[in-house]
Amino acid sequence: MDQLFKGAVRFRERSFEKHKEFFQKLGHGQQPHTLFIGCSDSRVVPELITKAMPGELFVVRNIANIVPKYRISKEYAATTAAIEFAVITLGVENIVICGHSNCGGCNALFKDRKYFSDIPNVEHWLEQAGNVREQVEENYPDATEEEREWITEQVNIVEQMKNILSYPLIAERYKDGKLNIYGWYYVIDTGEVYNYNKDTQEFELITD
Repeated sequence: MDQLFKGAVRFRERSFEKHKEFFQKLGHGQQPHTLFIGCSDSRVVPELITKAMPGELFVVRNIANIVPKYRISKEYAATTAAIEFAVITLGVENIVICGHSNCGGCNALFKDRKYFSDIPNVEHWLEQAGNVREQVEENYPDATEEEREWITEQVNIVEQMKNILSYPLIAERYKDGKLNIYGWYYVIDTGEVYNYNKDTQEFELITD
Protein backbone atom coordinates (compact mmCIF):
# COMPACT_ATOMS: atom_id res chain seq x y z
CA MET A 1 0.00 0.00 0.00
CA ASP A 2 2.90 2.36 0.63
CA GLN A 3 3.67 2.22 -3.08
CA LEU A 4 0.07 3.15 -3.92
CA PHE A 5 0.04 6.08 -1.51
CA LYS A 6 3.27 7.39 -3.01
CA GLY A 7 1.83 6.88 -6.47
CA ALA A 8 -1.20 9.01 -5.61
CA VAL A 9 1.10 11.83 -4.52
CA ARG A 10 3.24 11.57 -7.65
CA PHE A 11 0.12 11.66 -9.81
CA ARG A 12 -1.13 14.85 -8.19
CA GLU A 13 2.25 16.57 -8.23
CA ARG A 14 3.38 15.50 -11.71
CA SER A 15 0.79 14.08 -14.10
CA PHE A 16 -2.13 16.19 -12.86
CA GLU A 17 -0.13 19.43 -12.80
CA LYS A 18 1.22 18.74 -16.30
CA HIS A 19 -2.29 18.28 -17.70
CA LYS A 20 -4.21 20.46 -15.24
CA GLU A 21 -6.49 22.12 -17.80
CA PHE A 22 -7.40 18.75 -19.29
CA PHE A 23 -8.40 17.30 -15.92
CA GLN A 24 -10.31 20.44 -14.95
CA LYS A 25 -12.34 20.08 -18.12
CA LEU A 26 -13.07 16.46 -17.26
CA GLY A 27 -14.24 17.61 -13.86
CA HIS A 28 -17.40 19.03 -15.45
CA GLY A 29 -18.60 15.82 -17.12
CA GLN A 30 -17.72 12.82 -19.25
CA GLN A 31 -18.36 11.95 -22.88
CA PRO A 32 -16.75 8.54 -23.44
CA HIS A 33 -16.95 7.17 -26.96
CA THR A 34 -16.56 3.51 -26.00
CA LEU A 35 -17.90 1.08 -23.43
CA PHE A 36 -15.06 -1.34 -22.63
CA ILE A 37 -16.17 -4.58 -20.97
CA GLY A 38 -13.14 -6.49 -19.73
CA CYS A 39 -12.01 -9.01 -17.18
CA SER A 40 -11.14 -7.98 -13.63
CA ASP A 41 -7.75 -9.65 -14.06
CA SER A 42 -5.02 -7.36 -12.70
CA ARG A 43 -2.96 -7.83 -15.86
CA VAL A 44 -5.65 -6.41 -18.14
CA VAL A 45 -5.56 -2.60 -18.11
CA PRO A 46 -7.92 -1.13 -20.75
CA GLU A 47 -6.32 2.32 -20.93
CA LEU A 48 -2.86 0.76 -21.22
CA ILE A 49 -3.88 -1.64 -23.99
CA THR A 50 -5.69 1.02 -26.02
CA LYS A 51 -3.54 4.04 -25.07
CA ALA A 52 -6.80 5.83 -24.29
CA MET A 53 -6.91 9.05 -22.28
CA PRO A 54 -9.11 9.62 -19.21
CA GLY A 55 -12.68 10.30 -20.32
CA GLU A 56 -12.55 8.12 -23.46
CA LEU A 57 -13.54 4.74 -22.04
CA PHE A 58 -16.43 3.81 -19.78
CA VAL A 59 -15.05 0.64 -18.23
CA VAL A 60 -16.88 -2.37 -16.80
CA ARG A 61 -14.79 -5.22 -15.42
CA ASN A 62 -15.82 -8.52 -13.91
CA ILE A 63 -14.63 -12.12 -13.72
CA ALA A 64 -14.30 -13.54 -17.26
CA ASN A 65 -15.70 -10.39 -18.95
CA ILE A 66 -19.23 -11.78 -18.80
CA VAL A 67 -22.25 -9.87 -20.12
CA PRO A 68 -25.36 -11.06 -18.28
CA LYS A 69 -28.35 -11.51 -20.55
CA TYR A 70 -30.79 -8.62 -20.31
CA ARG A 71 -33.31 -8.73 -17.52
CA ILE A 72 -34.92 -6.28 -15.11
CA SER A 73 -33.72 -7.45 -11.72
CA LYS A 74 -34.69 -6.52 -8.18
CA GLU A 75 -31.31 -7.75 -7.06
CA TYR A 76 -28.12 -5.75 -7.48
CA ALA A 77 -27.02 -5.96 -11.10
CA ALA A 78 -23.85 -3.91 -11.43
CA THR A 79 -22.74 -4.99 -14.89
CA THR A 80 -26.21 -4.69 -16.41
CA ALA A 81 -26.72 -1.26 -14.83
CA ALA A 82 -23.35 -0.03 -16.09
CA ILE A 83 -24.12 -1.21 -19.63
CA GLU A 84 -27.49 0.56 -19.55
CA PHE A 85 -25.92 3.76 -18.27
CA ALA A 86 -23.13 3.76 -20.85
CA VAL A 87 -25.36 3.13 -23.85
CA ILE A 88 -28.55 4.95 -22.90
CA THR A 89 -27.38 7.83 -20.71
CA LEU A 90 -23.88 8.48 -22.03
CA GLY A 91 -24.62 7.46 -25.61
CA VAL A 92 -21.38 5.62 -26.34
CA GLU A 93 -20.77 4.80 -30.01
CA ASN A 94 -18.82 1.58 -29.50
CA ILE A 95 -18.79 -1.47 -27.26
CA VAL A 96 -15.64 -3.55 -26.90
CA ILE A 97 -15.85 -6.91 -25.12
CA CYS A 98 -12.29 -7.89 -24.31
CA GLY A 99 -11.17 -11.31 -23.16
CA HIS A 100 -7.59 -12.37 -22.61
CA SER A 101 -5.10 -15.21 -22.46
CA ASN A 102 -4.56 -17.24 -19.27
CA CYS A 103 -8.01 -16.27 -17.96
CA GLY A 104 -8.68 -17.81 -14.56
CA GLY A 105 -12.41 -17.33 -14.90
CA CYS A 106 -12.60 -19.24 -18.17
CA ASN A 107 -10.35 -21.97 -16.78
CA ALA A 108 -12.65 -22.29 -13.76
CA LEU A 109 -15.53 -23.29 -16.05
CA PHE A 110 -13.97 -26.77 -16.13
CA LYS A 111 -13.44 -27.12 -12.37
CA ASP A 112 -15.52 -29.46 -10.20
CA ARG A 113 -17.83 -28.27 -7.42
CA LYS A 114 -15.17 -28.75 -4.74
CA TYR A 115 -13.09 -25.97 -6.27
CA PHE A 116 -15.88 -23.47 -5.51
CA SER A 117 -16.54 -24.55 -1.92
CA ASP A 118 -15.19 -21.28 -0.49
CA ILE A 119 -16.18 -19.03 -3.42
CA PRO A 120 -19.88 -19.76 -4.02
CA ASN A 121 -20.56 -16.35 -5.55
CA VAL A 122 -17.88 -16.97 -8.16
CA GLU A 123 -19.52 -20.29 -8.99
CA HIS A 124 -22.91 -18.64 -9.34
CA TRP A 125 -21.48 -15.88 -11.53
CA LEU A 126 -19.76 -18.34 -13.88
CA GLU A 127 -22.97 -20.32 -14.35
CA GLN A 128 -23.84 -17.64 -16.90
CA ALA A 129 -21.06 -19.02 -19.11
CA GLY A 130 -22.07 -22.65 -18.80
CA ASN A 131 -22.91 -22.81 -22.51
CA VAL A 132 -19.32 -21.80 -23.30
CA ARG A 133 -18.03 -24.94 -21.59
CA GLU A 134 -20.63 -27.04 -23.39
CA GLN A 135 -19.60 -25.67 -26.79
CA VAL A 136 -15.92 -26.30 -26.17
CA GLU A 137 -16.45 -29.84 -24.92
CA GLU A 138 -18.76 -30.69 -27.80
CA ASN A 139 -16.85 -29.07 -30.66
CA TYR A 140 -13.25 -29.55 -29.50
CA PRO A 141 -13.16 -32.91 -27.66
CA ASP A 142 -9.56 -33.66 -28.68
CA ALA A 143 -8.08 -30.27 -27.78
CA THR A 144 -5.03 -30.23 -25.55
CA GLU A 145 -5.25 -28.36 -22.25
CA GLU A 146 -3.36 -25.43 -23.77
CA GLU A 147 -5.58 -25.38 -26.87
CA ARG A 148 -8.72 -25.64 -24.73
CA GLU A 149 -7.61 -22.58 -22.77
CA TRP A 150 -7.46 -20.15 -25.68
CA ILE A 151 -10.42 -21.75 -27.46
CA THR A 152 -12.56 -21.25 -24.35
CA GLU A 153 -11.45 -17.65 -23.93
CA GLN A 154 -12.34 -16.84 -27.53
CA VAL A 155 -15.64 -18.72 -27.54
CA ASN A 156 -16.54 -16.82 -24.38
CA ILE A 157 -15.97 -13.48 -26.09
CA VAL A 158 -18.26 -14.42 -28.96
CA GLU A 159 -20.96 -15.57 -26.55
CA GLN A 160 -20.84 -12.30 -24.65
CA MET A 161 -21.19 -10.43 -27.95
CA LYS A 162 -24.41 -12.37 -28.47
CA ASN A 163 -25.58 -11.70 -24.93
CA ILE A 164 -25.25 -7.95 -25.25
CA LEU A 165 -27.65 -8.01 -28.18
CA SER A 166 -30.33 -9.29 -25.80
CA TYR A 167 -30.56 -5.69 -24.52
CA PRO A 168 -33.45 -4.27 -26.61
CA LEU A 169 -32.12 -0.74 -27.10
CA ILE A 170 -28.63 -2.05 -27.86
CA ALA A 171 -29.99 -4.43 -30.49
CA GLU A 172 -32.00 -1.58 -32.01
CA ARG A 173 -29.05 0.82 -32.15
CA TYR A 174 -26.77 -1.88 -33.52
CA LYS A 175 -29.28 -2.76 -36.24
CA ASP A 176 -29.61 0.92 -37.20
CA GLY A 177 -25.84 1.33 -37.44
CA LYS A 178 -25.70 3.72 -34.50
CA LEU A 179 -23.65 1.39 -32.30
CA ASN A 180 -20.61 -0.77 -33.08
CA ILE A 181 -19.86 -3.99 -31.18
CA TYR A 182 -16.37 -5.50 -31.14
CA GLY A 183 -14.85 -8.62 -29.62
CA TRP A 184 -11.18 -8.41 -28.66
CA TYR A 185 -8.74 -11.06 -27.49
CA TYR A 186 -5.66 -9.76 -25.67
CA VAL A 187 -2.58 -11.98 -25.38
CA ILE A 188 -0.80 -10.91 -22.21
CA ASP A 189 2.67 -12.27 -22.90
CA THR A 190 2.95 -10.88 -26.46
CA GLY A 191 0.96 -7.64 -26.24
CA GLU A 192 -1.07 -8.68 -29.28
CA VAL A 193 -4.76 -7.81 -29.58
CA TYR A 194 -7.03 -9.72 -31.95
CA ASN A 195 -10.38 -8.41 -33.23
CA TYR A 196 -13.26 -10.77 -34.02
CA ASN A 197 -14.32 -10.73 -37.67
CA LYS A 198 -18.03 -11.51 -37.77
CA ASP A 199 -17.86 -12.47 -41.46
CA THR A 200 -15.02 -15.00 -41.20
CA GLN A 201 -15.84 -15.86 -37.56
CA GLU A 202 -12.15 -15.62 -36.73
CA PHE A 203 -9.99 -13.43 -34.51
CA GLU A 204 -7.62 -11.30 -36.59
CA LEU A 205 -4.53 -9.52 -35.31
CA ILE A 206 -5.03 -5.75 -35.11
CA THR A 207 -2.28 -4.03 -37.13
CA ASP A 208 -1.71 -0.56 -38.56
